[in-house]
Amino acid sequence: MQHKIQADTGWRIWWQLTRPHTLTAAFAPVFLGTMIALTYNNIHFPLFFAMLIASIFIQMATNMFNEYYDFKLGLDTEKSIGIGGAIVRNGVKPRTVLNLALLLYGVSIPIGIYICMETSWWIALVGLVSMLIGYLYTGGPYPIAYTPFGELVSGIVMGIFLILIAFYIQTGTVTTAAILLSIPSMFLVAAIMMANNIRDLEGDKESGRKTLAILLGRQTAISILAAFFIISYVWIITLVVLGHLTPWALIVFLSIRKPIKAITIFRKYLHPLQVMPAMKETAVTNTIFGLLLGMGILIGHLFYN
Repeated sequence: MQHKIQADTGWRIWWQLTRPHTLTAAFAPVFLGTMIALTYNNIHFPLFFAMLIASIFIQMATNMFNEYYDFKLGLDTEKSIGIGGAIVRNGVKPRTVLNLALLLYGVSIPIGIYICMETSWWIALVGLVSMLIGYLYTGGPYPIAYTPFGELVSGIVMGIFLILIAFYIQTGTVTTAAILLSIPSMFLVAAIMMANNIRDLEGDKESGRKTLAILLGRQTAISILAAFFIISYVWIITLVVLGHLTPWALIVFLSIRKPIKAITIFRKYLHPLQVMPAMKETAVTNTIFGLLLGMGILIGHLFYN
């Protein structure tokens, strides 16, 4: 069965270049970290929005680096699924994509300086490391995305780090509670990357990548993806039982149909275009889970304090 991929036009070219389905990986952790901080003190909203904008810009830039270097290495073609497609299908010059990524990094820097001026200059070091990892994820001599460590690195940086930075700029500290609450986000961000690698498994294998999905095999990778989801939900139950969270946190289970649907699609279909909905369900799970957990923490704080 042939699947025809149509090129985007107009503003859609640039919107798809940002890979919007991945931007939730930047939004949800910042929101959650801020809601955790609310249980300690009032929210500084300018810092919240600055952190949110900078995180989204860095994620967009990372996606553009991905587009650029995958093209330069010959991994993206007109038939590739899941890419922005600006270079191979829409005729955008590779250098333009690279310059846009660098521009987004450049815009993030003054935002980061504002955050540091209001909090601590140690944030600058963490921010620069995060930006460097964003570049090295697909750039540099040994791209992280082409190794078995993509899920781990993205989960730590886009999950744990983002939550803890968002929490720190509001409270000036990092607590055990904040760390514990960041763990599900780590698994759900890693799930987005795992889902992406399952979808691209055959193409990545032909191109010489050594992703975790390739090393484990498709069925085992899907089982690991399911485990990421299960651990995230069970983790919240455990924190509620141990008294670290109020029962309101259990509203995260309103999102449970999303990961179930994602796993079902991956089990049923093989073609990258057919499993694209599973990719979207995985990304949506990360967003809704983070939003619901943040809301559960907020409601619990209002009711129990």
